[in-house]
Parts: sequence; structure tokens; C-alpha cells
Amino acid sequence: MGFIAVAGVDEVGRGPLAGPVVCAAVIMPLEAEKLVKGVDDSKKLSAKKREKLAEEIKKVARAYAIVEVDEGTVDEINILQATRLGMKRAVESLSIPADMVLTDGVMTLDIDIPQRSIVKGDALVYSIGAASILAKVYRDARMAEYARQFPEYGFAQNVGYGTKQHIEAIKEMGICKIHRRTFVKKFWDGREKI
Repeated sequence: MGFIAVAGVDEVGRGPLAGPVVCAAVIMPLEAEKLVKGVDDSKKLSAKKREKLAEEIKKVARAYAIVEVDEGTVDEINILQATRLGMKRAVESLSIPADMVLTDGVMTLDIDIPQRSIVKGDALVYSIGAASILAKVYRDARMAEYARQFPEYGFAQNVGYGTKQHIEAIKEMGICKIHRRTFVKKFWDGREKI
């Protein structure tokens, strides 16, 4: 059976100590002349290249959706379930209904659409790579906003990941509202910065 609206789905931000997990779904056009060259796993691309590609993807995509699941939800239902929820919401938010969903990694979504998980899909499948780029550019911009709000944690550099400097800042000042409490409990003493 041929599918005409294949959605690639990926997430960014499963591992950080702070900030949302961001999921994107994208249906790319099938015409060769609309191919966006250079799409790959977002982690393999420079920030500048990702931003340029994200703009191109948004211009040519038949449909795309970007969804964030906040740190409170991550703490409440765990990171795996928060990721599944974000991916499901991204698929459901597409302006064109998908008739097939391809997810990165080993991820089953609670949807009534045929789906397939592909390990290293962000590097192997064009639409999943496109989704990874949209999610990464969106999340990095979000973390840059938080960096201005909470400069002491170095979010502009670490985008919420557990760098030595970030962990030291938590030990010194406590956490802020975007920290995932379930991720920082090993080195957090219970103090919270308002």
C-alpha cells in the first residue's frame, strides 16, 4: 500500500536536567525539486546550518507541528511517557492528517495510524531528520530565552544538559522553575530559586 502523507517524528531534550522535551512531526513533499539538501540528524549539524535548514524545511513542508512538554509533566509521568505524549500531540497537530508515522528510535505511539520505529532514523530517514532539525532549533531558541531569565545556570551554552558548571550552579543556588526535579535529586539540596 502506498502512503502519501508520511510523517517523520523526532524529539530533542530527553536527557537535560532543565527545560521541556520538544517533539516535531513533519510531512515533507515527495517532489524531487522540493528536496531540502543537507537534512541529517540534527546533532551532526552546526547551529547555523540547522537554523538555515529549519527555515527551508518550514517553507517546503506539506505540514509540520512542534510541541513542547514541560518539565512538570516530565517529572509527573517520566521522560519516556512525556516524549510519547509530545510525539502523539505533534502528529495530531499536523494540518494534513498523516497516513503513516515514522518515529526515531524504539517508540510506539498511542495513535490509530500505521507506524514504524527506525533506530537511528534521524540519520537514515529524510522526514525524521527534518523533524529532528525543527525540534532542535525550537528547543535551542527556547533555552536561549530561559538563559536570559536565569543567567546563572549557563543555559545559553548547556541548553539544560548536566555540564559540570550547570551542576555546580544547582549545588550553589538550588534549582529554578524549569529544572526537572526527578533529574536533579542526586545533587539538589531542596533549595529553589524563585
